[in-house]
Amino acid sequence: MGNLTQERVHQLSSIAKKIRIDILEMITKASSGHTGGSLSIADLITLLYFEEMNIDPENPQKSDRDRLVLSKGHAAPAIYAALAEKGYFAKEELFYLRQANHMLQGHPDMKHTPGVDMTTGSLGQGISAACGMALSAKMDNADWYVYTVLGDGELEEGQVWEAAMYAAHYKLDHLIAFVDNNGLQIDGPISQVMSSLPISEKFKAFGWHVINVNGHNMNELHCAIEEAKQVKDSPSVVIMKTIKGKGVKETENKVGWHGKAPSEEQCVQFVKEVQEAE
Repeated sequence: MGNLTQERVHQLSSIAKKIRIDILEMITKASSGHTGGSLSIADLITLLYFEEMNIDPENPQKSDRDRLVLSKGHAAPAIYAALAEKGYFAKEELFYLRQANHMLQGHPDMKHTPGVDMTTGSLGQGISAACGMALSAKMDNADWYVYTVLGDGELEEGQVWEAAMYAAHYKLDHLIAFVDNNGLQIDGPISQVMSSLPISEKFKAFGWHVINVNGHNMNELHCAIEEAKQVKDSPSVVIMKTIKGKGVKETENKVGWHGKAPSEEQCVQFVKEVQEAE
């Protein structure tokens, strides 16, 4: 278990910039989409697709691939940007986000989008599907992993905790979950709407191995994944402290940007800010 090299972190950070720019531009083009929660997971998604996951754009359905289930399905622009950057489909498709007769809908669709492993949208269902995949891997004694990404607001869904109980009961050590703990959901701070705090203690009580990280630090995320892979007979959850709307000052920590699209003028300004960031 070791850190990524400084050069590799720089490479991944450069890719994450591209992901953020694509998120902003595709949502602007669609005049619809979830900006804040897509930007907050851009670093994780970059690390998974470009460093951690065993995947092949030339063979999206290969049986021994790692799987990713975006349980917070409204953040689909983040994985669409990563899939296009990885080569699963032409980047031009990004500019048809949320349009009829095109593959990139508002939530991930496994039937029509190469590289999407599970259709998600209704909160709580993604982690439940991920549990089923992880059970299959365990029963087959496979060496692939299932990664799933949840929002902290999503933790208000009872189905999440049914899945958490299931995963611990069946000792699903092929399952690694990530909680995007940016503290905000569509109606305001999670602490005011329906607090899921303390998140770490809840997952520990359900029998999970818990790791807390800065969700924008590539090395912390990488080491957390390496640690989770060493855990046997228990699912792992990486609770990521993140900033909603990360990368653009106007959108950071602003609940109003949960499901708001930038104007064309704002997009130009936001993209320039991302490009110029160190």
